[in-house]
Amino acid sequence: MPGMDPITVEVIGSALSSIVEEMGEALVRASYSTNIKERRDCSTALFDRNGKTLCQAEHIPMHLGSFIGVISHICGHFDADEIRAGDVFMANDAYTGGGTHLPDIVLAEPVFFDGILVAWTVNTAHHADFVDRGHDHIYQEGLRIPPVRLYREGKLQDDLLAVFLLNCQVPGERMSDIRAQMAANRLGIQRLLDLCTRYGVETVMAAGDALQDYAERKMRAGIASIPDGTFRFEDVFDSNQYPEVLPLSVGITIAGSDISLEFNGPPQVRAGLNMAYTALLATSYYAVKSVVDPSILPNAGLARPIAVSAPSGTILNCQHPAAVDGRVATCQRVADLVFGALAKALPGKVAAAGNGCCTSAVFSGTRSDGSIWVYLETIGGGGGARPSADGLSGIHVHLTNTSNLPVEALEPEYPLSLLRYELANGSAGIGEYRGGLGICRVYRADRECRLTIEGSRLVSRPWGLEGGDGANTEFCTGDARGEFFGTLDLSPGQIVSITIAGGGGYGQPERRSAAAVARDVKEDIITAAFAEKAYGCTRID
Repeated sequence: MPGMDPITVEVIGSALSSIVEEMGEALVRASYSTNIKERRDCSTALFDRNGKTLCQAEHIPMHLGSFIGVISHICGHFDADEIRAGDVFMANDAYTGGGTHLPDIVLAEPVFFDGILVAWTVNTAHHADFVDRGHDHIYQEGLRIPPVRLYREGKLQDDLLAVFLLNCQVPGERMSDIRAQMAANRLGIQRLLDLCTRYGVETVMAAGDALQDYAERKMRAGIASIPDGTFRFEDVFDSNQYPEVLPLSVGITIAGSDISLEFNGPPQVRAGLNMAYTALLATSYYAVKSVVDPSILPNAGLARPIAVSAPSGTILNCQHPAAVDGRVATCQRVADLVFGALAKALPGKVAAAGNGCCTSAVFSGTRSDGSIWVYLETIGGGGGARPSADGLSGIHVHLTNTSNLPVEALEPEYPLSLLRYELANGSAGIGEYRGGLGICRVYRADRECRLTIEGSRLVSRPWGLEGGDGANTEFCTGDARGEFFGTLDLSPGQIVSITIAGGGGYGQPERRSAAAVARDVKEDIITAAFAEKAYGCTRID
C-alpha cells in the first residue's frame, strides 16, 4: 500500500507492541511453574504470514533465536493449504525445529481473517524440566520436538501430549504451563483480529511491511554513523562444563550502511555450550541494536543490513548432534565480543563488559509423596560501568533478562532455605566508574537433593574499558571456597554459596573521585586498604 499514512502506521505499530506485551503478561499470570510466573522466563511475538517478525515483546532477547527458527521450519515443512485455523504447532529442537535448546518450548498458532492466513502468534517458555542429564550430545538433553501439531483445527492431539508428558519429570507443571501458553496465543489472535476488523486486514498487513522497512532505515542510518572499517575483539570463554579455556573472536566490518560480523571459535565441544546458528543470529541482532539504536523496532527489518557468519561445526555455529542446553552462557560472551569491537569504533559510547555469564543452579529431588520437584535459578550479577556512570548492580545482563526468584516464592515451593541474598561486596570492577556489584545467594538444603551449577567467568574476568577491570564468579560449599564445580548430592543442612561476577569498570581508577571512593568504603563495596591500593587514596573520610 504505497504512500501509507505514517500516523496510521504508527498507531498500528503501537497496537502490535501492546498485543505482544499483553500476551506476555497473560502467559506470566496464567502459568504455574515458578520459572515462568515468578522468574518470567518466557517471551511472546507476532509474525507476518511469511514468517517475518512483526513485533517481539521486550522480554528475553535470546528467545528471538527460537522464534525465527520455528516459524521458518513450519513454513518449510507444511504447505500453506495444509495449515488451518485452530492448528497449534509445538517445537523445541535446535536442528529440526528451529529452537536453540530443548527446555524452551515454542507454541505457534496461525491467525486467519476471513479464511486467509494473515499472521502468526508465537510464544516460548522455559520449562524447568529435563534436568540431571548429560551434555555430550543433544540426545542426552531431553525430548526433541520438530514442528508438530499439538492441536489440529482446535482439537487437542491427546496421543502427542501423552508422549510429551511421559518424558517430563514434572508433568503437572508442564501441562499447566502449556495451557498458559495456549491462552497467551489465543489472546493475541483475538486482539489482532480486532485490529484487522477496525482498520482492515490489508491496512494492517501493509502497516506491518512499512514497520519492517522503517526498522531497516533506522538501522542503516545508525550503522552509517559509525566510521567505516574493520574492528576486531578477542575474549576467552571459561565454564565449569569444560576443562579448557576457549578463545573467541569477532571481526566487525562497517561499509556504509551495512555491517558484517565474522566470528571465530574452536570446534564444537562435548558439552552443552554450543550455539545453533539461530542463537548466534539472535545474539548478534540484540548486540548491534543495543549499540546502534536501542529504539529500533524489534522486527525483521532491523536484521536486513546485518550479515552474520561463523565457521560451521564450531562452538558458535554447531552442527548435529552437538549439545546446546547451556548455549546462553556462550551467547553472553558473544555479546561481549560485539560490544568490545564496537567500543573501538565508537569510543566513549559503549559500556564495559557486564558479568558475562548466565550462571544456572538447578536443584531437584523427590517429595515425601514420591513426586519429583525441580527448581531452576539463573542468577544475575553486575552490569558494566558506563562512560559517565557506575554499572548497575544485581541485574541480569544482555541475553537473559529474567528475574531472580524471591525468597517468599522459593521457600514455600521447595525444600530449600535461602540464608543470604545480597549484593556481593568486593565484586565490582574498578575504574573511574566502577562496575556493578554481583549477587551472592546462599542456599541450605532442607531435604536430600541434587544440585547442578553451570557458570562462567570463573577464571576469566569481565573486561573494563579505558583502564577499568572486573571480578570473578565463585561457587563454594560450606567453608570450602572454590572447590565445588558441577553436580553435587546435598544432604539435609548442607549449605551452598554462589557469588556472581561484578561488571567491568570504566576509566582509570585514580580518576575516581574521593567522595565516590569514600562512599564505596562506607557501603563496604571495598575496604579502605583496597581503596588506597587501587585508587591511590591516602585518606578515606
